[in-house]
Formats: sequence, structure tokens, C-alpha cells
Amino acid sequence: MITIGKVSLPDFPLLLAPMEDVSDPPFRALCKKYGADLMFTEFISSEGLIRDAAKSIQKLDIYDNERPIGIQIFGGELDSMIRSAEIVTEANPEILDINFGCPVKKVVCKEAGAGILRNIPKMVALTEAVVKSTHLPVTVKTRLGWDDQSKHIVEVAERLQDVGIQAISIHGRTRTQMYKGEADWSLIAAVKENSRMHIPVFGNGDVDSPEKALAMQQRYGVDGVMIGRASIGYPWIFREIKHFLATGELLPPPTTEERVAAARQHLLSSVAWKGEVLGILEMRRHYTNYFKGFPNIKPYRLELVQLQELPQLLAVLDKVEKEYAGFVGELG
Repeated sequence: MITIGKVSLPDFPLLLAPMEDVSDPPFRALCKKYGADLMFTEFISSEGLIRDAAKSIQKLDIYDNERPIGIQIFGGELDSMIRSAEIVTEANPEILDINFGCPVKKVVCKEAGAGILRNIPKMVALTEAVVKSTHLPVTVKTRLGWDDQSKHIVEVAERLQDVGIQAISIHGRTRTQMYKGEADWSLIAAVKENSRMHIPVFGNGDVDSPEKALAMQQRYGVDGVMIGRASIGYPWIFREIKHFLATGELLPPPTTEERVAAARQHLLSSVAWKGEVLGILEMRRHYTNYFKGFPNIKPYRLELVQLQELPQLLAVLDKVEKEYAGFVGELG
């Protein structure tokens, strides 16, 4: 069993990565249904929280059927991070997570997200201040370093543990890599193998199949894996990994009926939570994976990413379900 504060997780838990405009309540509900053990909200701007920005406040929405769940915040200003940590504490998640990994320029330029990897003393001081400002267990998600010349993650992880974090998730790329090239898990393993480390170490990056999850477990000894892009439009990845780890057998891909049901639930929940315009818009990135491998699906997919009315979209999903009844698409 893996523990983070008072949170108990199964051995080798599967975590849903925080993803902007993706890991919202409608999507998290599906990932939980199909086996995610711990999920995180989209990252939330500390500046937005303390200024009551509507989008930031809405991201605090968590539901009992999602628990245990972590709320993730980012920022580069000490006072703002402390005040936002207090706001998050009042929202009552199980975990408060700090984002030190986002590589996006508009975040990095504020010395937030992965931008703080150029200022490790500030990173440690900010983390310590957040830990002291909440009773929640604090965790961190970060990267190997800023660039190839600053992969100091072994030292950084140890220093963050020393100021009180209770778990760390490490993406196996530097900031300058963004999402290019292969993730390097060797340094994640080095963090885990550090004799001074006693908190859970989770690996992130390129886990897109049950076989890869098992390889990461066996080769690098991490305590669990965090899955991001591979889950977009394919929440079944969690179910498939768990089954493979338990039995050594690969599950067949979800059926057309399962895929359409998930896409329909996701769409309806998205509209209910965000409103019709934004709910429909932010669903569009998921359709390609929901129907990956379906022959001649392009006309339907084009409709799904172009139509702007909910009844029309539901009608397209009904047509897909009818036309491809019994068809089994590709794995995620």
C-alpha cells in the first residue's frame, strides 16, 4: 500500500495527470470509472484564485465520487501561493499539489511551472511556505530540470522532501524538450534509488500502454505511474493497465457501444459543467481517440469537431453507434 498523508492507495497506483482543459470533472469521472486511483484537477493559477477569477474558482469543483483527489496550483509569487493554498485547503481535497512542470511559455515567463527550475532555492522556499500554510499533504509534479545541463532532479527531490512534501511525480523530460523526444526514466529511477528518499516517487512520460506501465515498474522501480496524454479520449487505459499488471493478459479494446457511451456521457457532463459553448468546444480534442481505428470515420469526426449544437452532436454519436455496431476499434 502507498500512503500520502492519510491517503491510502493500492500498490503501484495509477494517477491521472493534471492537464489544462482536459482533466476536469466530466473527464475525471470517466477515468475514475475505469480505474484511476488518484486524480488531479487542472492546474489552477494562484493569481487567479486570490483575485476570484471565475475560471480559477470553477476549477476548485471536486465531487465525492472522485476522491481521493488533489487540487493543483501554480505560481511564482510566495504570498500568492500561500494565500491560494489556504483557499485550496478550504475546498477540502485530499492533497494539494504544486505544479513545477508546466513548460508553456506564458507560465514559465512568470517563473512558475517549469520556469522555477532555473531558481531551485526559490522552488524549495516556495514549497516550504506552502507546506506550512496547510494541513493537507503537499505533493509536487516537476521535470528533470530546465535543460540538459541542469538535470538536478535527484538533489531537488531530496530538498523538496526535506521541507515536507509527501510525494513527487516526475516527468522524464526537461523544460526545453517540452513534449518532444522520448522521456528519460533513468533519472526518475535515480530519485527512487536515493537512500535518503522515503516518500512515494511516481513516474510520468510516454506511458501509453499496459506493456510500458509494466516495464516502468520493473525497470525503474517507481511507486506508480502518472498518465496524461494517453488517457485523452481513452479513459480505458487505466482499466487495461490494471488488468495486465494483475493477469499478464491484454484486454480487448472497448467496443463501439462503450466508446459512444463514454463520448456521450463526457459531452453531456461537459456541457452541464461548463455551459454549451465551452463544453462542446473543449470536447473536440477527445473525439479522435474515442474513435481511433474506425474505418472511414473522418466524415463523422469532422462533424463532431465542427457542429456547435448539442442535439446535432448527439445525433452524430447515434449514427456512429448504429453504423459501427459490433466493431472494435484500436487500443488507445
